[in-house]
Amino acid sequence: MINRIFTLVLLAAFVVALPLSAVNNNSNRRAPGWALPDPNFKFHDLMDYRGKVVLIEFMQTSCPHCDESTAHLKGLVSRYGQNVVLIHIVNPPSSMQDVKNYIAKHLLTSPILFDSGQVAASYLQLSPSNPGFDTPHLFVVDPQGKIVNDFEWSAATKNIFTGNGLVPILDNLIKKVPKSK
Repeated sequence: MINRIFTLVLLAAFVVALPLSAVNNNSNRRAPGWALPDPNFKFHDLMDYRGKVVLIEFMQTSCPHCDESTAHLKGLVSRYGQNVVLIHIVNPPSSMQDVKNYIAKHLLTSPILFDSGQVAASYLQLSPSNPGFDTPHLFVVDPQGKIVNDFEWSAATKNIFTGNGLVPILDNLIKKVPKSK
């Protein structure tokens, strides 16, 4: 029932976002921009992270794979310091309280942002023939703001979400991060 409601919300958001997402390929395209609120109503803008590698994880607070992924990505990002940023984006039915509980449970310092479905629709290029997605879903954005990889949770991608599958990708992208003076 929750998945059906979620799919309907995303389908409605797709109709609104249709003019924003006229691209056919998720890799090597400009990452769609956004400004989304966190639980403290502070807005985060993708442009604030330009010059860094950004991991954008679409997730749900009730998703068991998201629990594993969040814990793994948190540790992986700490390995790369200021060069890699992790952003979590939730869609309904995750509520404000669910997100606050998730942050406390995982001791998160990376933001969890609220999306009504429009950002998910533009990243995932949702359409009537592709109205939903599984979580977690991870986008890797390079320092210039282009999507270089896009991974949906599956048995084949588990190493990305819980193993060392992202390490070579991040190592390669870190080379492109401008050096601080």
